[in-house]
Amino acid sequence: MAAPPRQHSGGGRTTSLRGDTSESDKLDPTASWDALEWTKIEVPSQFLSNSRPDSRYVSHVKFDFLLEAEQVVVEGYGVVLVNTDEAGTLIVTNFRLIFLSEGTRNIIALGTIPLTTIEKFSKMVIKAQSAPRQSDKTPTQRLLQVIGKDMRIIVFGFRPRTKQRRAVFDALLRCTKPASLWDLYAFTSGPSKFKNSNPKERLLTEYFRLLGKGSFRPSMDMIENGSFTFSNDLWRISSINSNYAMCQSYPFALIVPKGISDEEVIQASTFRARCRLPVVSWCHPRSGAVLARSSQPLVGLMMNMRSNADEKLVAALCTQLASVRGARRKLCIADARPRKNALANGAMGGGSESSSNYFQSEIVFFGIDNIHAMRDSLARLRDYLDTHGATSSDGMSSFLRHGGWTWGGGNLSSMSASVSTLGDSGWLIHVQNVLAGSAWIAARVALESASVLVHCSDGWDRTTQLVSLASLLLDPYYRTFTGFQALVEKDWLGFGHPFSDRIGMPTVSGNGNVPYELTRQTSTGSFSTSPMRQPSGSFTSQGPSSTHAQTSNNYSPIFMQWIDCVSQLLRMYPSAFEFSMVFLVDFLDCVLSCRFGNFFCNSEKERQECGVSEACGCLWAYLADLRASEGSSHLHYNFFYDPVKHADALLPRAAALAPTLWPQFHLRWACPSEAQAGELEAQFRNMALKFSELQKAKEVAERKAKEITTAMESLSAELRNEKQLSSWAMNRAKRASKENEAIKRAVQSLGCNVHFSTTGDCTVGIESNPTEIPQKFINSSSKRDGTLQNDEKSDLSVSITVMADNVIPQNPIDRVCETLCPLRTRDGVCRWPDAGCAQLSSQFVGLKANFDAFDQLSIYDSYFQPEK
Repeated sequence: MAAPPRQHSGGGRTTSLRGDTSESDKLDPTASWDALEWTKIEVPSQFLSNSRPDSRYVSHVKFDFLLEAEQVVVEGYGVVLVNTDEAGTLIVTNFRLIFLSEGTRNIIALGTIPLTTIEKFSKMVIKAQSAPRQSDKTPTQRLLQVIGKDMRIIVFGFRPRTKQRRAVFDALLRCTKPASLWDLYAFTSGPSKFKNSNPKERLLTEYFRLLGKGSFRPSMDMIENGSFTFSNDLWRISSINSNYAMCQSYPFALIVPKGISDEEVIQASTFRARCRLPVVSWCHPRSGAVLARSSQPLVGLMMNMRSNADEKLVAALCTQLASVRGARRKLCIADARPRKNALANGAMGGGSESSSNYFQSEIVFFGIDNIHAMRDSLARLRDYLDTHGATSSDGMSSFLRHGGWTWGGGNLSSMSASVSTLGDSGWLIHVQNVLAGSAWIAARVALESASVLVHCSDGWDRTTQLVSLASLLLDPYYRTFTGFQALVEKDWLGFGHPFSDRIGMPTVSGNGNVPYELTRQTSTGSFSTSPMRQPSGSFTSQGPSSTHAQTSNNYSPIFMQWIDCVSQLLRMYPSAFEFSMVFLVDFLDCVLSCRFGNFFCNSEKERQECGVSEACGCLWAYLADLRASEGSSHLHYNFFYDPVKHADALLPRAAALAPTLWPQFHLRWACPSEAQAGELEAQFRNMALKFSELQKAKEVAERKAKEITTAMESLSAELRNEKQLSSWAMNRAKRASKENEAIKRAVQSLGCNVHFSTTGDCTVGIESNPTEIPQKFINSSSKRDGTLQNDEKSDLSVSITVMADNVIPQNPIDRVCETLCPLRTRDGVCRWPDAGCAQLSSQFVGLKANFDAFDQLSIYDSYFQPEK
């Protein structure tokens, strides 16, 4: 069934109980809800003024702090949060109840709670004690008590004769009890940016991993045409429940023994309550042992009913042991109920198995109580924490109650009674029973390679707790973010834990018309008090209609209890989990808030009919987005996580299974300072952050040092090159000077005076004709070659040819001899072999004169040698 069209709207409002406006500052979230987006608000200034609290008007101004499609319904001003004795503004929206501090203009986390997290609320009147003669004139205080599913009890005080309490109460009555599932905020807001992928694909991905087919990727085409029925040597994926005709509370795909046909599966389902037949939930990758789950068998009042198909299916779970040839593994049937409860179910056709009917089996009872015992236990624990906490709902500090401290001050009887109250709640005993049962199951699978079949009555409450917790102990994959999501979606969502009933949301009725309604429970409840509380005034209820419970009789904190068990394992094995305590608290808050649609309805079939995955946002995408915003430094990551250390099963000893209160969740409202003080993880996180900052500073310093070292090396290399060039230039200068001196002596031996100036000009004077004015020939060094000659009338002509270094003839000596030397014959023979033809480096100087003049000279190599 497709979801109806949603009407998206921005932040709006309908009713206000205050009229004037003024400027104010932005409000920042406080306390432990900082990680959750819906408590971060910015309040416009015009709604936080000091004006009369009883004025009304309708405002069309848009709030900036509202989430998408969130609308303000009612505002109450001058409201007092009794727990902390703080005045402020109380705002009711279609998603949450918000309390704003009047003094600091900040949101008060204790007074801010999503509407679906409210378990019940009631109007109360307190009449303070006074002198006997003034009893008639004693003013009464009008209170609104809100009890949350997250362990808090909030009390708001209203001014008399303002009708604010009535307006807030009526708004809560409308918003917390929607007549239709579509009225929930998750459908109104839509998926936004936290879109949800198809949950069926994610379930098949986990099935493929369990069967060793992790390389395959499921798709919608595979689901639609039924081609997802993969198998290995022992197990196969069956599509017999693809249309939910066999079992409406089971997923569309089931893992069953490979040797059992679909017809036998259908026959076996008729012998189990609600057709929840035994199916495989987890496979051991090496030993072949499995964790299986089902509901109770329908053995009848006389406990003598049998089913061949059921017995064959259960026997097929006991495959042969690989270590012992021909031997079959042991089967353990774990009944989560007390034995007397299992026998009592026989009156309604249920009961438990007989070991004589199931081959090589052992049947054990874990003695875990039902959903009603868990609900009452949590209520007693909540009252205990409220009574002895720092922010009690009666406004009295636990240090002052009974005239002394409840924990000290010499009041030993008070201390003893307080401890007795905590023990009487029974919550920790229930948690220990679930932990012990899960550890027993994990030990049988890991140490004995036995297969275990787990069931209770319907197979969706205690069975889900035990199977999922045992899987968490056995498989380290489930202790990561990705694996934890796969585990919750497989065992809790896929196998039909009734979240709508247990959390208290609108449910799908069974008449087929798919109307959505919330079963309401009205009681004449009073202000929650424990035997130890002695309020200074008298509390009175205002009739049956003054107390309203949002939850039905099927409400029970089963999933919260399982998360509590996970936190106990995280406390015992702090380095075995990738996620932290903060993640578990935020995850549980998201589930209770119903901001996302993942945990709506009671089964996969109902969620598919409602189109939840398409119409609502995804909780997993939201949490992943939070982690991605800060990377590995986010609070959801466990800094102690060491996957190598805990790469195998966790098998806690029985002596270690002694649970304690979960401080981050149980004490965060009653004792916020104690919930965080001394927390090892928080201290380590702070140290890790400081170390990270120092590490970054070190990396920056090392990078700068490396850059400086590289620059110094570069400068050193350049300096060495400069030195080499300088040395080479000096050598060339010395060599050129020697060459110039040699040329000068050679030319002077011909009777010429040669002068080289510093500018590169050369002046040659011919001594054989002294009467003539010496002629100057200027040769520029930039020319490639040049020739200096005197007048044709001179008796001696001198030609000086200078060739640049970059001009190298193919055979320089032959070229000089051929072009300049008059003593060379036509056949290439030199007439003056012992002549000192000037060949200095790459420069060649040829002297040209008539034969008679050169014949009179005696020029040898000695003319070109440097002077000593």
